[in-house]
Amino acid sequence: MTPTDRLRAALVAIVWGVNFPATALALEHFPPFLTVALRFGILAIPTVLFVPRPAIPVRWLLAVGTCLGILQFGFLYLAMDAGLDSGLASIVVQASAPFTVLIAGVLLRERITRRQAIGIGVAVVGLASIAVHRAQVAEFLPLALGLCGALGWALGNVASRRAAAPNALHLTLWMSVVPPLPMLALSLLFEGPGRIGRSLSTALTLDALPAVLGLLYVILFATVLGYGLWNGLLAKYPSSQVAPFSMLVPVIGVLASWLAFGQVPDLAELIGGAFVVGGVLFASLSRARRKSIRGNGKPATTV
Repeated sequence: MTPTDRLRAALVAIVWGVNFPATALALEHFPPFLTVALRFGILAIPTVLFVPRPAIPVRWLLAVGTCLGILQFGFLYLAMDAGLDSGLASIVVQASAPFTVLIAGVLLRERITRRQAIGIGVAVVGLASIAVHRAQVAEFLPLALGLCGALGWALGNVASRRAAAPNALHLTLWMSVVPPLPMLALSLLFEGPGRIGRSLSTALTLDALPAVLGLLYVILFATVLGYGLWNGLLAKYPSSQVAPFSMLVPVIGVLASWLAFGQVPDLAELIGGAFVVGGVLFASLSRARRKSIRGNGKPATTV
């Protein structure tokens, strides 16, 4: 990768890491299901008007939108609203990587290599240690909801791969058309018209400004800018060169949450998170790239 593209990849990791405390700010004013509906509803309007629909069957567009939009963010926002702090949330969602490998192996019959199996095992040990620790402090439910969100992300990854959209960014934007109405219906059912009305009617007040700015950050930076740069890098380089940069996301997420809210994970959670990130990184690093790092002291480059 060129130095400029390395900076782009690092910028995406920073943008996505800061996305977690930004989401926490949004959830301080808007209820979780409504937040999902607003996030994708605001993005869906210009998408329908100006972005060509990806040339894929409608069923795969619905599958991607359901898994990535409704399941992933519905459960993740619910988990954060229930008490999963933003720093730990950035670690928990890394479970999507081993989930993706396992689901792809079952549904798409993709071969799971020994390296991937070892990496998954290490990541699962890390997640299990966090789960045991959280269960001891009576906060297991938010963690379980966060893992459900990671599972939704994994299912969405497999659906995206199966859809094989010629333009990944168009698919990313058009999947935003799927979640708004179902999530609004869930919000009306579980959060109630009263809570929805209060959060919307006071959205333009000074007290709600941090939440509104957090929501706009999620839409404009984390979604449009982040996925736009990331998909561009994946179009230029092998995923094995791009994917390891995503391991910076939980690092940035924990640091950003510490700076924004003073949230510092327990030592047990930090150790478990290191196992999760390390396992995912080991599983995603290609054999050829590892040999190059051992033999040359630096990663392999692509011309």
